[in-house]
Amino acid sequence: MSDTHAESALATAFVRREMLPEKDPPVAEKGVIKWLRENLFSSVANTILTLVSIYVIYWLLSHVLGWMVNGIWDAGSLSECREIRDARYGEGVEVACWAVLTDRWDQLMFGFYPSELYWRPVLALVLFLGAIAPVLYDGLPRKLLAFTAMSPFVLYWLLWGGTIWGPLAVAVGFVVGWVAFRFLTPIIGNLGGTIAAIVVPILYWFFAAGPLAGALGAIAPIGIEFVPSDDFGGFMLAFVIGIAGIILSLPLGIVLALGRQSDLFIINKFSVIFIEVIRGVPLIVWLFTASLLLNYFLPPGSNFDLMLRVIIMVTLFASAYIAEVVRGGLAALPRGQYEGADSLGLDYWQSMRLIILPQALKISIPGIVSTFIGLFKDTTLVVFIGLLDPIGFSNAIRASTDWNGVYWELFIFIGLCFFIACYSMSRYSQYLERKLRTDHR
Repeated sequence: MSDTHAESALATAFVRREMLPEKDPPVAEKGVIKWLRENLFSSVANTILTLVSIYVIYWLLSHVLGWMVNGIWDAGSLSECREIRDARYGEGVEVACWAVLTDRWDQLMFGFYPSELYWRPVLALVLFLGAIAPVLYDGLPRKLLAFTAMSPFVLYWLLWGGTIWGPLAVAVGFVVGWVAFRFLTPIIGNLGGTIAAIVVPILYWFFAAGPLAGALGAIAPIGIEFVPSDDFGGFMLAFVIGIAGIILSLPLGIVLALGRQSDLFIINKFSVIFIEVIRGVPLIVWLFTASLLLNYFLPPGSNFDLMLRVIIMVTLFASAYIAEVVRGGLAALPRGQYEGADSLGLDYWQSMRLIILPQALKISIPGIVSTFIGLFKDTTLVVFIGLLDPIGFSNAIRASTDWNGVYWELFIFIGLCFFIACYSMSRYSQYLERKLRTDHR
């Protein structure tokens, strides 16, 4: 009976011999509807939060969008801006007075920098972008790194001006350090060569660089108009301090992180004390120290530039935090990586350069970029020691009779500029993480 039933079922079975035409997925499973259903209305709680968020966004835009879009861009003062507003929209209508940005654009960007020399900071910015490109993107020719190495001296000369021999004399100090390391290491060992590579250039910069630059300047006075640091201001000041602090703090922070993990007692304790003391005091205190107290420790009659002092303090402050971030990356590496480097017969610096640091820095990318973003935003603290960064200039602009009463327009513009800079750094770090695959996928 069962065999008869099975044969009957087999005889009536149907197997399709041709492929069915493809059909589109259901409407709810594709496109915008699918994205909305999965991301905004996936549950009751998600739906409520989405509706509340939409209402909040609508409320903000309904109150702010008209104020911003209908803003006035062409006026010479706030009173003139209000007259144009009354004539255009009626008395009492709230609209933004963006004319303060067009009227004080030069001050917000360049401070008191001479207007006929604006081309120099603009050219310096273009050269900086060209110099940092080979570092950020490895698809560019490696030979461009030579220009990257020279760019700090070229940018300094462009921004401050003066004789060309000063930056060249400072650059020679690095060559002196390399020569000391190259020829003294076979004689006194790696540690002695490293110490000589640090001490010899410092002695050269203190005692020989100035007289050398002066002598060369007397023989061939080549230079451009000098601009004092007091004329720097606005976003140019924030970028100079922020970029200098970021570039200088990274190598110093790596050295401090290695020093903190060193087995050498003096180097280890010096690194620990430096990091803990710097991190234990707020940045604003160090800025006041650079502004008021540092001159007491300098020889009488010496005039150490305030902006240079601020750059040094910001660099030391950021390097202490970078050191701890890099130390976390070093601690995250398994012991086998160090043992593998030893098994290959590499010395300390070779193992650090070729095996340990590339992995540690790859792990530390989020923390390093977060420190850089915080450092760039902290440049606004220099307003408390008398430097006119964008915040300082906004106060000065609002103190003038023409623009007394303007608040939101200046702060929105300054905040937008800082957001663009910080968001760009954040996006680049995400690109770098995806490229290096830090999660070991």
